[in-house]
Amino acid sequence: MTQPPAGAPAGAPADAVCLGETMAVLRPDGPGGLAGAARFACGVGGAESNVACLLARAGHRVRWVSRLGADGLGDRVLAELAAHGVDVSAVRRDPHRPTGVYFRTAGSGGPGPGDGPAEVLYHRAGSAASAMSPDTVDRATAYSGRVLHLSGITAALSDSCRALLTELTGPRPGRPLLSFDVNHRPALWRGGDPAVPAALARRCDLVFVGADEAREAWGVTDPGRLRLLLPEPAVLVVKDSGRDATAYTADGEFRVPAPSVAVTDPVGAGDAFAAGFLSATLRGLPVPLRLRHGHLTAAAVLTAAGDFAEPPARALADRLAALDDETWARLRLAPGWTADGGREPGPGPVPGPETRKG
Repeated sequence: MTQPPAGAPAGAPADAVCLGETMAVLRPDGPGGLAGAARFACGVGGAESNVACLLARAGHRVRWVSRLGADGLGDRVLAELAAHGVDVSAVRRDPHRPTGVYFRTAGSGGPGPGDGPAEVLYHRAGSAASAMSPDTVDRATAYSGRVLHLSGITAALSDSCRALLTELTGPRPGRPLLSFDVNHRPALWRGGDPAVPAALARRCDLVFVGADEAREAWGVTDPGRLRLLLPEPAVLVVKDSGRDATAYTADGEFRVPAPSVAVTDPVGAGDAFAAGFLSATLRGLPVPLRLRHGHLTAAAVLTAAGDFAEPPARALADRLAALDDETWARLRLAPGWTADGGREPGPGPVPGPETRKG
């Protein structure tokens, strides 16, 4: 693994600030579901910090803002994010509330033992991050980057977290570009108002939403109708599973198909897509190339186990993103493709039991 870039020095301007909860992640140390697991491997995971780590590994200066318990799991989260090059100086520790925890399996969706949908079990109620509020998060720190990345997960954690996002997304001078991933989690919004994430999205500049999320949260099945529901963001990116992604902008509609990917673990792919798109946005690349970089970063996570994977080297990603349309359509990505010494993956079929769009 390459050395991570140095994080932004404390107080220094960042390229991106990511705000949200990160938890300890416990995964069965072997195949099978949660019920039969004898041992668990511990890692860390959180939508916004996944984006932060990928952006940092891609060479950007990134700051993560959150709260953690004053416990060993909080220590682990801080250490792992810092190891990826993320500035964690703005993270606050809560002596009265714990670091959140969740359990999950990989769930590739394939036909073999242990395949199928991932099992996810959250233990995050009353966590340190759920106590974030306008009073506990400094707005100047949240606004200290060129981009502030948020997600609907934070709004679902508590009333005070929802108030914080409402405060941060308000129109005011000096506000950075606001990126918002709807990240609809039915388990978190059970009994909640699905209009809340839509209202927050309308206050942001760049919005990511999955077509499946839009169906579940708002009953919208057509991407064009989704743009009518969310007309305010300057850029609306609609991800249609592994088939394609469409960006709606003032300059028109841009659709880019996803390459075919041999999926190892689907968890974290949406965060990776956002990170790839944001990285290309920070570099000032055209919208179609931003979409391709989103697909490529998602493919890096899809072809590796866990919430996080090393993104493709910038030179490799740039070469693949610049392929002509015909060659891009024939692109096949298998596990290990990002570590292939910069050699472009071939257009032939991917090995493995399952090939699907990523």
